[in-house]
Amino acid sequence: MIILDGSEGEGGGQILRSALSLAMATGQPFRMHNIRAGRKKPGLLRQHLTCVLAAARICSARVEGAEPGSQRLAFEPGPMAPGEYAFAVGSAGSSTLVFQTVMPALITTGRPFALTLEGGTHNPAAPPLEFLERVYLGALARIGVRATLTVERRGFYPAGGGKWRIEVTSPREHPPLHLLERGAPRAHSATILWNRIPADQPPRVRAYLAAGLGWDPAAIAAEEARESQGPGNVILAELRYEGITEILTAFNAFGASPEAVCEGLIADIRRYEGSGAPVGWRLADQLMLPMALCGGGSFRTLPLSRHSLTNIGTLSRFLDHPIVVEEGSGGTVLVRVRGAATTRDFGN
Repeated sequence: MIILDGSEGEGGGQILRSALSLAMATGQPFRMHNIRAGRKKPGLLRQHLTCVLAAARICSARVEGAEPGSQRLAFEPGPMAPGEYAFAVGSAGSSTLVFQTVMPALITTGRPFALTLEGGTHNPAAPPLEFLERVYLGALARIGVRATLTVERRGFYPAGGGKWRIEVTSPREHPPLHLLERGAPRAHSATILWNRIPADQPPRVRAYLAAGLGWDPAAIAAEEARESQGPGNVILAELRYEGITEILTAFNAFGASPEAVCEGLIADIRRYEGSGAPVGWRLADQLMLPMALCGGGSFRTLPLSRHSLTNIGTLSRFLDHPIVVEEGSGGTVLVRVRGAATTRDFGN
């Protein structure tokens, strides 16, 4: 039984999500206390509880403490059963993080699966659907993971209510994934995704972003997400290179000016472009787990966040092969991930 303290590192939900995925893939049970102790509202919120219940259902786990607000959890996985599942967060909590909890374990089986998920799709504290599809799954496509994502409706924070479906196929064995160079730049664009906000705001965003980045205004589109149940204003900047795609996002908090939101996004774009690293800070955190469970590899990225360092600590509790972080050129870091020698035997 692996014992985890949820107050370690950044003390958020990533420790729980990674532990669930690792338990599913390796068959190792765990107990966790102080769940999300570093957050303003500790314990299991609806999003985290949905992650627990989704993982438990897919691997027929025995679970104790799976209830709202619980700061303790015991999880004993059974055999995984890839197939067709549907999970609803029931709030604006991120449905993309529910997917990222179960996906790394499921691809180790080499069997197809499909998930229908309801909840938040564009949440400041989680990757939006566009990032999930084009960046995260785009990188994993290089090791044979194939996914088809369809969106019925988007769900902005704080209303939520999004619904989408994803179908995934993956080989049983995966080659190493190496993301060390971006390659030549190919294109850049941005989308202003909005609903139920003053009509003058998207044009202001487009004008300010184009001037600040020196982009052609024609590369910046505005899309009204009328199917969303609540208001929202999200800017998605996509930078496409020969070897990688990166999407940087900015969420317009209520009461903030569009120009102020653009300033933060412009700074993030400049930082990424200037670093020369192919893997951005968000993708760096998310690649470690599937790489460690599959064929391993390496990537070059910006200095790791506390979130990523905490994730490395969780991985080391379940897997006996370390993730090595080395200093790279120009202020970047090189992350080396050894693939799992063995995961669970799922047969043919």
